[in-house]
Amino acid sequence: MYEPYGSAQALVTQLRSGALSATEVMQATLDRIAALNPRLNAIVALRDRDALMAEAAAADKAKSRGALHGLPMAIKDLADVKGIASTQGSPLFKDFVPSKDELFVARLRAAGAILIGKTNTPEFGLGSHTFNPVYGATGNPYDPHRTCGGSSGGAAVALSAGVLALADGSDMMGSLRNPAGWCNVYGFRPTWGWVPSEPKGDLFLHQLSTLGPMARSPEDIALLLDVMTGADPRQPLASGGAATLPLPQTTPMRIGWLGDWGGAFAMEPGILDTCEAAVAQFSDMGHQVGTVAPPFSAEQIWESWITLRSFAVAGGLRAFDENRAALKDTAIWELERGLALSGREIQAASDIRSNWQRRAAEGFQSFDALILPTAQCWPFPLEQDYPHSINGVAMDSYHRWMQAVTPVSLLGLPCLAVPAGFGDAGLPMGLQIFGAQGQDQNLLALGQSYHQATQWPQKSPPSEG
Repeated sequence: MYEPYGSAQALVTQLRSGALSATEVMQATLDRIAALNPRLNAIVALRDRDALMAEAAAADKAKSRGALHGLPMAIKDLADVKGIASTQGSPLFKDFVPSKDELFVARLRAAGAILIGKTNTPEFGLGSHTFNPVYGATGNPYDPHRTCGGSSGGAAVALSAGVLALADGSDMMGSLRNPAGWCNVYGFRPTWGWVPSEPKGDLFLHQLSTLGPMARSPEDIALLLDVMTGADPRQPLASGGAATLPLPQTTPMRIGWLGDWGGAFAMEPGILDTCEAAVAQFSDMGHQVGTVAPPFSAEQIWESWITLRSFAVAGGLRAFDENRAALKDTAIWELERGLALSGREIQAASDIRSNWQRRAAEGFQSFDALILPTAQCWPFPLEQDYPHSINGVAMDSYHRWMQAVTPVSLLGLPCLAVPAGFGDAGLPMGLQIFGAQGQDQNLLALGQSYHQATQWPQKSPPSEG
């Protein structure tokens, strides 16, 4: 029997063995989308039911069965998927239907996944709030009148609501960590280069964003990561990564709690209390946990980050430079900043990044993992564009309120977002657990032991009413 909040590992095992048919799973998935998606708007560009049922029936007859055999998946609407509208949330692409899959999408399809449609995202993936002029806004499953975060918001909601068992995401500035935390699921930003993106455009300069898996447990994340990862000969900086399954048993680890980075990150009331209660769980599990002083200037990290981010975003949007009126305000802001940067400014930002890398490498000699909150505020109202202040502190840009994710993003560190519990208003919050480059398997193993002790997605699913 199909369990909407069950393990993806167990589900694909049943699908591969024939104990559960792909048609049963597809029927249950489409029925659940029909029941829940009108309220949440997580799944967009959904394919025709008859075509999907026929594809599932063909999967049931197939002799070759891959790691994701017969599993329904929807792809984040920043990626090209053959035969499915791929809009990036922009009216400029609302009618664009690709003729081929992106690299990672092709890997999922080759592993046996049945691609049913897309998950909603902000326009061009900018801003941690999932709304766009093509498909509208995606509501938080714990309160549909509030944001689910972003840019992997539709993916997080689909997982949280038991619509999908696995989902892809991408992460530049917390784009899968923030929605995972706000939707009570898991999201993993792998070491930069483990999951190669589509080999188009510049292949050398912009080492900030990465693709990554999302799920309702770290073990399920590892299942998807092992399909997505791997080097690509066209991308010299994409090294690929080692297989993560099976996850090893964890031994006592040294874990550092960074809190609000010594007061540098404004936090809404209740977030640190919720997160500290979750961090204490690691002590109960036998790990050595201590509070860590800020290891580097948060303001220097921020200045380096916004320079390199605008440089990267403008690199992607520069084709629209003469058609700026078609872009949203935040995209125009990033484009103008990025195109105006001098070589001297970019080098200065890279120098700061290099200094932070050297300091972080020293820190990981004393700690196996460090922890921060996934966000600095609780999910805000759906009609709000972004938080303009946090606990009385004004935010000076559309993304300053997500500053807590930048220490990880700037260095391309592996980072697992895990549920941390709920605040007084019943809204979820999460933790970022990160480590040195290449420690992906150990972080997932640590997260899986935490999951076994807490079971947040299974114990506290959202109401379906």
